[in-house]
Order: sequence, then structure tokens, then C-alpha cells
Amino acid sequence: MDAALATTTATAPVDYLLHLADNALVLGQRNAEWCGHGPVIEEDLSMANNSLDLIGEARLLYQLAADRINGDAAESARFAHLRGARVDGAVTEDTLAYFRDTAEFRNYTLLELPHSPPRAATHAALRDYATTIVRNFLYSALMLGVWDRLARGADPALAGIAARAVKEVQYHYRHARDWLVRFGDGTAESHARAQVAIDHLMPYTEEFWSPSEAEAAARRAGTGVDGVALRGEWEARVDDALLEATLQRPAPHQGYVTEGKHGRHSEHLGFLLAEMQSLARAHPDARW
Repeated sequence: MDAALATTTATAPVDYLLHLADNALVLGQRNAEWCGHGPVIEEDLSMANNSLDLIGEARLLYQLAADRINGDAAESARFAHLRGARVDGAVTEDTLAYFRDTAEFRNYTLLELPHSPPRAATHAALRDYATTIVRNFLYSALMLGVWDRLARGADPALAGIAARAVKEVQYHYRHARDWLVRFGDGTAESHARAQVAIDHLMPYTEEFWSPSEAEAAARRAGTGVDGVALRGEWEARVDDALLEATLQRPAPHQGYVTEGKHGRHSEHLGFLLAEMQSLARAHPDARW
């Protein structure tokens, strides 16, 4: 794939752009929930910056997707239901973020889960920072490879966004990895919390390696990444960090593989979107 990306010019499918954008937006929204609630002030600021990076990536990707929807008759017809959200009838970054329903989002299920460990109530008072850190680590370990390859990709506009994003994800990865090691090699309680988070979240990463039609189309066009080909380097990063953190990787997952990127989500995404989208839907013609 890399050779094809380096020697051709093509346009990434809209659905692939939305998959990337939805991932960034949903995780950015989740991480923003720590604003004002971080365990220490430095982490409050770090997580807020992480969230802003992700939402910035989402905005650029939604802008690119909107331009291509508005410029293509078939895509414009497919997203016609969003045009009623604005007086001028345009599909924009805002309509893609705020006026699509749950089943239209294509983010990984991992990213929409609450910050609480399994079998815990999801009240804000029960946020678990280890769960947040482990999720950010697992996702950023993947996106290091994704953004790096897309930055050398066949779609120049997407490559430009990826070149910015790869710099940001390098920081996100280092931040999450450092905290993972600190938790795992820290106190008995921090170690236990990190291990519970690993055991809880690792099965959701199986969705990384189950390709969608949008990913397959992007890969064929030389504008996407073969997720399966990234698995080896992702596992090496994960195993190296877990070893240093004295944490155990759970046994390989044999059950149901989540399908968020196919539009089949957990019950949690609907609540997240209801909170995130409520103001825009209440005032669809507002200008910010």
C-alpha cells in the first residue's frame, strides 16, 4: 500500500473521512469530560489539550468531507437529510458533527465508552483515570501508524491533515504511555486499577482489525491504511509498555467483535451525542 500511496494521487472516500473524523470527535468529547476534574492541575490541562487536538483534527476532516459532499452530486443526494439543518442548505463541518444521528457515526466503540471500569456506575463522581489513560494509550498506539502512513498518502488534502495529526498523536501516545507505566509500576491500588482497565478495554481493540467497506475502498484507492498490516507494530508497542508497567495482557478475545465503525454502537454513544448536539439542534441557524 505504501508504494501506491507514494506514486498516485486520489481522493479518499467520504465515509473513510467520516470514520477518522468521528473517532477524533468522540474521543475528544470524552476526554473533555475531565476538564475541571483532573486528578492534578497539570493533568487537567494536559487532557484539555488532548481533547482540543482531537476536536481540531475532527474539524479539518469534517471540512474536507463536507467540501467533497457538496461537490459531488451522488454524495450530495446521500446527505440531503442534513441540508435541512441550515437555512443555506449547505453540508458543513457543523452539520456533520451535530446533525447526524447515532447510527450514522462510524467511530470505534472503544472511544464512546464512559470513563468508569466495568460493573461500576457511570456517575461523574466515579470516573476512573486509569480507564481513560488505557483507552488513550490503546488508540494512540494505533493512530501513530495510521497517521504516519496517511501523511505519505495519495490524497494530498488528507495527507496534509495527517501530517499535523501525527505530531499531535506522538504527544498523546507518550503522555498515555508514561501514565500507564506510572500506574502499573506504582502502588498496589494503581496497579490494580490499570490491570482492570486493560482487561476491560482490550477486547474492544479487536474492532481495529475488522475492516469496513469504507476502509477497504480507501485502501484500494491508495488513500487508506490496511489495519491488519498495522497489527504487528501496534502489538509490539502495547507489549513493550505493558512489560515496563508490570501489567498482564489478557488472553486473546474470542467473543463478539464490536461494530461501531459499521454504525452499530453501544448504548453510551446516544447519551454522549445528546449532550454534545443539544445546543446546535435547539438553535440550528445560530452563527458562532
